[in-house]
Amino acid sequence: MAVIRLFASAREAAGTGSDSIDGATVGDVLDQAVARYGAAFAAVLGTCRIWLNGSAADRADAVTPADEVAVLPPVSGGFQ
Repeated sequence: MAVIRLFASAREAAGTGSDSIDGATVGDVLDQAVARYGAAFAAVLGTCRIWLNGSAADRADAVTPADEVAVLPPVSGGFQ
């Protein structure tokens, strides 16, 4: 089981900041997360960047139980 870390609006939609999810690829982990957390999470996921062990990830990237998949929503803010 890979660890999935969720930040900001992804964490709010899922109701947790981290979880362990089975999957052979990043895409499998994300699909299982959508199945577990539902439509609100799926909607947020569409705007997120996905990282695998600190590097930008593709859905086809393989994952192992030692890996961490991070879901990072866009950040807004700054000076006005």
